[in-house]
Amino acid sequence: MSAPAPATSKGDARPIAFVSAQALRERMHEAVNDPHLRTSFRGAMDFLMAKRAAQFPDESELASLRTLSEAIRQYSLSKLPDLLEQLEANLTRNGVQVHWAADAGEANAIMLGIARRHAAKSIVKGKSMVSEEIEFNHAMQAAGIEALESDMGEYIVQLAGEKPSHIIMPAIHKTKEQIARLFADKVPGVDYTDNVDALIQIGRQVLREKFEQADIGLSGVNFAVAETGTLCLVENEGNGRMCTTVPRVHMAITGIEKVVEKLEHVAPLFSILTRSATGQAISTYFNMISGPRKPDEKDGPEEVHLILLDNGRSQAYADEQLRKTLQCIRCGACMNHCPVYTRIGGHAYGTTYPGPIGKIVSPHMMGLEQTHLLPTVSTLCGACGEVCPVRIPIPELLVRLRGEAQSAPHANPAMAGQGAGYSALASFAWRAWARIYASPGNYRLFSWLASRLRALTPSRQSGWTAARTPLTPAPRRLRDMVRDRR
Repeated sequence: MSAPAPATSKGDARPIAFVSAQALRERMHEAVNDPHLRTSFRGAMDFLMAKRAAQFPDESELASLRTLSEAIRQYSLSKLPDLLEQLEANLTRNGVQVHWAADAGEANAIMLGIARRHAAKSIVKGKSMVSEEIEFNHAMQAAGIEALESDMGEYIVQLAGEKPSHIIMPAIHKTKEQIARLFADKVPGVDYTDNVDALIQIGRQVLREKFEQADIGLSGVNFAVAETGTLCLVENEGNGRMCTTVPRVHMAITGIEKVVEKLEHVAPLFSILTRSATGQAISTYFNMISGPRKPDEKDGPEEVHLILLDNGRSQAYADEQLRKTLQCIRCGACMNHCPVYTRIGGHAYGTTYPGPIGKIVSPHMMGLEQTHLLPTVSTLCGACGEVCPVRIPIPELLVRLRGEAQSAPHANPAMAGQGAGYSALASFAWRAWARIYASPGNYRLFSWLASRLRALTPSRQSGWTAARTPLTPAPRRLRDMVRDRR
């Protein structure tokens, strides 16, 4: 069996924001009308919710762990500038080369420079949502360098020319039959089989060859410990450890918010991360990387690089309320419990990070011009906030982002693209509504007029009448009926 060309070869590649935000309603409509998709996600989310619940039988223990984890994340963010400097100093002392990137372009340029210095032709990747965020695969592909995903779910979606539909389980939208057909079509010498064990073995055999050939390994980082200069990586398949130890060069990339002060801060975050994400008591692997191979060591990379990425995180950090967005540890629990995500899946959002967490991080990374509709894709039921292991108030942040998007543009915006969804007509309507409901006299006059002029009510009322009967005022007000009964 030989390794196939990656699906992101020229002609297949599409940027991660591969659908426009303006077409969001159309994409959601298509997803809702796809019974296969809805069945798949419903079953998968029910499964994940049950597994998470089984990990937290003691509500008081869960509440205590959430409180502790929230406090650690808020404490870390409160000292973020100092911790980043401490992290850089200790990593440098350990022999790790630290790079700073303001945006996706800078991050890709840094990593491309490293790859060219080593004349790299192939890079094997562990799972990293930050690398998805900067469209790393496409940047390397444009430079003629192969970047192959080694996480099995990521490998499947890359082979299919798709994007991850879930931040923890990228191929959760696919059935075993679809994967079997994909392998038979894309992997040379492979016959169709929907035996799950056989499919896993096929993937492993392909990837094993790639690990041996790769010039560089790329990984993400779950936690970066400032006091020791340690990069922590959580995974289940062992591919992360292969990426960080087999190739001669290891590049790690992470957002600047992932730093914690002490090693002891990692333990509770690690515990609540795995249980919230996949319902595991602990992940199969927990890697701690503190530097390149020493002269007396027999394995490990000769060079280790860390790229610390901003890409809009400083904007969130600058605002006290929006800073809570950066508490996220990327467990995906908010997605698993979201009634909207469960019905439309991840691809409908059109952003790297789907679901509730995507709706609050994407506006900082992409600007509200492209994402101002995302915060409206929510029922504000509060499920995401109730299950968040670090207590991010996601519903409150969604309301704040809606306000930023819909308010009139002003001179000192808190976010790029503030006012992108502003409508003078809508603003006028809401101000009028506020005046009517703020004054009993205005409300009585309005309701009297509405009941008398109800025949003028339009039969088509924007999106409301797409699936409902028109809203028509009653012929008589409740106030009038009560008065008549006296």
